[in-house]
Amino acid sequence: QGKLLSEKFLIPQVSTGSMFRAAMQLENDLGRRAKWYIGRGELVPDGLAADIVKERIGREDCKNGFILDGFPRTVMQAKGLDKALHSMNMVIDAAINIQISEAEAIRRIANRRACGQCGSTGSPGAEACGECGCPLVQRPDDTPEVARHRLEVYLAQTQPVVDYYRAQGTLVPANGLQPIEDVFAQICRRLARMGVREAAERPEKA
Repeated sequence: QGKLLSEKFLIPQVSTGSMFRAAMQLENDLGRRAKWYIGRGELVPDGLAADIVKERIGREDCKNGFILDGFPRTVMQAKGLDKALHSMNMVIDAAINIQISEAEAIRRIANRRACGQCGSTGSPGAEACGECGCPLVQRPDDTPEVARHRLEVYLAQTQPVVDYYRAQGTLVPANGLQPIEDVFAQICRRLARMGVREAAERPEKA
């Protein structure tokens, strides 16, 4: 959904997971720290995640907006993001919450395959990456056991983020058990009702 929305609104999809995986491949200090947490199904600490995200959204391609994928995952991260955005004269327009059952979440994670070269997630049933053509593989942390632990972490730490954005009036719930195109259509309808406009409808900035 992040990719589809990125294409529709002509703004970058900023995935913390992709950034962490890139760092892990480089085997730098950030990568080693991120690998320790991700490999155990834990959330990357707030300070570590916030520093990476703030640096990324400060780049030129994010000046007209961006889609954060996988962040924030704790209320503290959400509050830190609000503070960072305020300093950049930006605000969160919408927080999309795609809802699926616990069983479906575990099934999808266990069946997920990603490109060993560029880190992109493969399409269901595909054997090669749609971005670079390299073989798709299962990530070490994409197992039923780790998935169940992720759900426990989600309920304890991430569910309150949903409540945080609901209280702000920016929450956009979507039924994730529908076909991909139906989920996308539902999200777009709800964003339109909130006044979130496509690139062609946005005024030019000076």
